[in-house]
Amino acid sequence: MRRDRNQSSDVKAMTVLRRRRTVIAWGFSLPFVIVFVLFMLVPLLSSLAMSFTDIGSSDIQTPFNVNFVGFHNFMSLFSDKQFWSSMRVTALFVLVGLPLTMAVALALAVALNKGLRRVNAFFRALFYAPVVASTIAIAVVWRYILQNDGLLNSLLAIINVQGPDWLHDTRTALPSLIVMATWRNVGTLMIIFIAGLQAIPTEVLEAASMDGAGEWTKFRCIVLPLLKPTLLLGAVLQSVSYLQFFDEPFVMTEGGPLGSTLSASYYIYEKFGFGQYGISSAASYVLFIIIAAVSALQFRLMRNKDD
Repeated sequence: MRRDRNQSSDVKAMTVLRRRRTVIAWGFSLPFVIVFVLFMLVPLLSSLAMSFTDIGSSDIQTPFNVNFVGFHNFMSLFSDKQFWSSMRVTALFVLVGLPLTMAVALALAVALNKGLRRVNAFFRALFYAPVVASTIAIAVVWRYILQNDGLLNSLLAIINVQGPDWLHDTRTALPSLIVMATWRNVGTLMIIFIAGLQAIPTEVLEAASMDGAGEWTKFRCIVLPLLKPTLLLGAVLQSVSYLQFFDEPFVMTEGGPLGSTLSASYYIYEKFGFGQYGISSAASYVLFIIIAAVSALQFRLMRNKDD
């Protein structure tokens, strides 16, 4: 009987101790939970609710007097030619910009993974500098390079080539922004790829060399397969960023000329600026679904065969 009583008292003591630990843990977590709910969860749910209403700029003072319109905002969105144009621009930006950025970053990572440490460290910092630079400063530099009488056309004039007005020509405005975005974002992927390359066991590469494999064979048959998880990480991170690309058209072209650089994010920004909050929220969630679908597709395509 005494043993049973002692065991029951021990169980009660352990239960009380666990409850205390749980309360203490929630006490430490409570500030984060409050901040998350107030500044993340509530705005997300509010914007989702707004996408099903006709709320506009005139309803700011009386947000609860708006009308529920169901999927009308989404139907209006899908019938808007400007929205589909912005989606086409975003798709082109991602389909061209993502492979280009990853290819350049991988080439730089392979080149800077060998050689003298100090020299490599200098060039790594040099290529990473645009990532941490101010967007406004970058825009000023690239405007000077790409304007009609800018640096690029001045260099082309030396060899008697008449360059276009890069940022005001519908044929060259988007490619110009893609080149600018590649230059600006290549540093991030370069650092990620260098980390992946340094994680590859040197014994594997040495064994391949002893078997007579050349540099290209080792890169294609050993490095790339072992680098697949790192490539997947870079692809997902950069595709999410490029699907939301906003800074480049905002500071460089304002969506022009003739909507040739109007991205989906810039379309959402314009609708919000026009006071069409319901349609803007609906477009935001359409973009969110596209980003989630693209990320899931990338994971499916690039996962290992053994998974």
